[in-house]
Amino acid sequence: MKKNLTILIVLIVLGLLGWQIYQKVSSRGKGNARQRRNVAVAVETKPVLRGSIKDVGLFTGTLYPRSQFIVAPKISGRLEKLLVNVGDRVKQDQLVAILDNDEYVQQVDQARAELEVAKANLEESRSALDIANRELERAKALRQKKIASESELDAADAQFKAQTAKHKVALAQVAQKKAALKATDVRLSYTKICVSCESEDGRWWVVGERFVDEGAMLAPNNSIVSVLDIGTLTAVIYVTERYYPKVQVGQSTTVMADAFPGKSFSGKIVRMAPLLKETSRQARVEIEIPNPDALLKPGMFVRVQIEFERHDNTTVIPLSALVNREGRQGIFLADLQKMKARFVPVNLGIVHGDSAEVLEPSISGSVITMGQHLLEDGASIILPGSRHSGDQGKGPKGLGGVPPKGRS
Repeated sequence: MKKNLTILIVLIVLGLLGWQIYQKVSSRGKGNARQRRNVAVAVETKPVLRGSIKDVGLFTGTLYPRSQFIVAPKISGRLEKLLVNVGDRVKQDQLVAILDNDEYVQQVDQARAELEVAKANLEESRSALDIANRELERAKALRQKKIASESELDAADAQFKAQTAKHKVALAQVAQKKAALKATDVRLSYTKICVSCESEDGRWWVVGERFVDEGAMLAPNNSIVSVLDIGTLTAVIYVTERYYPKVQVGQSTTVMADAFPGKSFSGKIVRMAPLLKETSRQARVEIEIPNPDALLKPGMFVRVQIEFERHDNTTVIPLSALVNREGRQGIFLADLQKMKARFVPVNLGIVHGDSAEVLEPSISGSVITMGQHLLEDGASIILPGSRHSGDQGKGPKGLGGVPPKGRS
């Protein structure tokens, strides 16, 4: 019992000592807090402005030609001549390559000879048909005079019908040979490979790549060269769902390329995907950019600015002035007469770059942009170079009572 009583007394004594220590520390902390509130904080300020601010989205993308295609042969053969090279400008129906055509010339000659034979057969059948027709008419006349028999008339009629059928066959053979000759002519024309593109003002059709050299054996649809339209380019960007509702077809854009620092190009949104990819949560947007001088090239990396909204004659503050106090976003206004800081909660509108729009409340004067993280509402402030800098603390000419370096 004595032992337990001793332990209880010791615990009570320790508790009283701890309470006294806590009271001393608390009173010292409160004193330091009061002292800190009385110490002026060095800050920098900037004026609240009335001006314009824009909601601009910045995106990156790649340039593509408005259209492109591959020039390829429709028939097989050896590439005899290639008349264009990379970077050459081409136009509608321009000859770009020639295949060896000896085999196809021979086919044309053969088809033409077969057509001549078919025409000769047609003439022969036409002559035989005329003879059979005259024999039939003669047999009919003799039959009416009772000179020819019925069997002779039937024989003449049968001969006429047979020659008529042969004449039709000869006509069909001529038509067939004409079609065969036309087909060989078409195949022969395929040995001359031309560009098929629409020539419009402002459209630059150029050779982008060359895939073969002269002498190569080509199969049908083997690539020879690629042709690009670079008079107008298409910039492809991808926007997240945050910006997707703001993007609209017809919006103007500003396009910049690293190849031309300080130079911008105008574009317009012409297409946007009606869905966002599940893997990236982004939507494809296409922008057409006129390129009359052909400065921009397909494959270039570009940065695209899209202006979504613009507010004029509005209140604008530096973004660096924003702080959070007790879960509220606001700013510290500087009272330069009383040298005090006043915390004002604000509702923001457009935020762009290092500026922000204040919708509510209406403010004016100067906002604190540096040192505000040390401030509380009503705190004392000093400005660099101010005459009050030595009057707010205990040290001579120091900021917040701190003596200048090198002095005691």
